[in-house]
Amino acid sequence: MCGIAGVIYRNQNGGQRIGRDMTSMLQSMRHRGPDSTGFALYRAPTEDLIVRIKLADSTAPRDIEFEHDVRRRRRDAESRLRAAGAKILSTESVNEYTFTATLEYDGDIKRLADYVESVPHTEVLSLGHSLEIVKDLGDARSVSSAYGLDDYFGSHGIGHVRMATESDVDIANAHPYWAYPFSDVAVVHNGQLTNYHQWRRRLEANGHRFASMCDSEIIAVYLANRMENGDSLEDAMHHSLEDLDGVFTYMCVSEDALGVAKDDLAAKPLVLYEGDDMVALASEEIAIRAIIDREIETYDPYESTVMVWTL
Repeated sequence: MCGIAGVIYRNQNGGQRIGRDMTSMLQSMRHRGPDSTGFALYRAPTEDLIVRIKLADSTAPRDIEFEHDVRRRRRDAESRLRAAGAKILSTESVNEYTFTATLEYDGDIKRLADYVESVPHTEVLSLGHSLEIVKDLGDARSVSSAYGLDDYFGSHGIGHVRMATESDVDIANAHPYWAYPFSDVAVVHNGQLTNYHQWRRRLEANGHRFASMCDSEIIAVYLANRMENGDSLEDAMHHSLEDLDGVFTYMCVSEDALGVAKDDLAAKPLVLYEGDDMVALASEEIAIRAIIDREIETYDPYESTVMVWTL
């Protein structure tokens, strides 16, 4: 019983406190998933590339060996970035096991990510010109506080609260998922895919890699695979309803859009508010009301629905 939420502020120049708003939405649904919380947040795009890299899991024992391993992995990761052809403009330590690098790079995104992840126990959480993914163990308020998200300004985002059912409680199995290897695309999902293994084998045969055993990651990589072959985000989402089996509702975000898709049974809940200046959607109406303090009308989209909103 996980919970998903998303919001996009239109025609407001990316000046909204998207981190604070997404935190409020997700915290209101803490009962749906207390194990981990994740955010995919979007700032105004830049020419530079931003990569967020995890060097260890938050559950790893803290000792001298941990500190030594993390420092070594960071040196190796930065070395691999340069080996892939990136110029590192700046780096920032997010916490003791995560850092962000701002790059000058015009090469192949897949090659860059694969180079970094050749360092053992290292994972590229997100990569893009405006996307940053934050995810960790705990509820939305604790994760937001640890990563300083109340001060994150942007235009749109999605988030997820997770109740672990079939995979470990760790960062690798927390949502959102970056749509490797397509920059600035991420996915959150509530439900279950029944043809998970079939699509994983097919996508791996096309050269894609997976960071987890979570079926939600399949959706992200599936969309990336179709977009690499020329589909728009909306077209790729429509195809997903034909190709992916199961009971699911998912949200997908790109540099300038937010979309939602529901399978043909529409068993997983989704409540939607659409106004002139913003669109907000979540598994429960309480999440929307957490950021809108006036009377509003909401509705639940029909089955086999794909809806996309742009900035």
